[in-house]
Amino acid sequence: MEKAKRYQRIYTQLEQLLQKSDDMEARMCSVVAVLHHKMDGFFWTGFYCLRNDKLIVRSYQGSVACMELKKDTGVCWAGINQQKTIVVPDVEQFPGHIACDSRSRSEIVVPLHDKSGSIIGVLDVDSKELNTFDETDAEWLEKIVGLI
Repeated sequence: MEKAKRYQRIYTQLEQLLQKSDDMEARMCSVVAVLHHKMDGFFWTGFYCLRNDKLIVRSYQGSVACMELKKDTGVCWAGINQQKTIVVPDVEQFPGHIACDSRSRSEIVVPLHDKSGSIIGVLDVDSKELNTFDETDAEWLEKIVGLI
C-alpha cells in the first residue's frame, strides 16, 4: 500500500512537470530522473527506443548502459515483441537476459507507445535486489509512461 501511495505522489508530480514541455525526450528525461531518485531499489532507470529496427538507449540514470540491445534478445525486446509489461523477479532465470551491469538482479520493462498506439520503445528499470517489482509497479509505471 505504501508503494502505491508513493507512486500516486510521483504520478501527480509528473503530471504537473510534463505540462511544461511537449518534447518527448525532455519528458522522458524528467520521468527517469523522478523515478530514479524517488523510488527505492531503482538501480538503473531509463528508456530504450526503436530506431531503424534497432533498440537504442536514450535518457537514463544509473551505471553505464548497453548502447544497443541485440534484436529479439532480453527483457526489453520481450516487452516489445509481446507488446506488454514484463516483470522479471530474477534476471538469471530469464532466457537471453542481457547483463549490461552484472549487479542487476530483477527488472521491469514497460512499453512506450506513440500517439497512434504503436510501440516506439520501453521504460526499463533494474534493481540490485531479487523480486523488487510486482503488479503495483507494473500498474503505476504503465500510467506514468502513458503521460509521455
